[in-house]
Amino acid sequence: MVLLTVRLPSRATLRQAMRRLGLSDEEVDLGYGLVLIDPGQDLYALRVTEAAVARIDPQADYGLYADPKIEPYGPPA
Repeated sequence: MVLLTVRLPSRATLRQAMRRLGLSDEEVDLGYGLVLIDPGQDLYALRVTEAAVARIDPQADYGLYADPKIEPYGPPA
């Protein structure tokens, strides 16, 4: 999965974002949902599969970011 940022209308929903980007339930982390990152710019983030990113219109206003698993460093306490 990768993090995708996209500008959407204010108070957008995950379903609206999915329709706009042409994504299916299988291509989106529904548990992560749609997260408002910057209200001033109507910038949202959602987690999608790498395969889904390949299908998104390159003219769309979006950004991609790695989403590595975060784990504790070192031996268990």
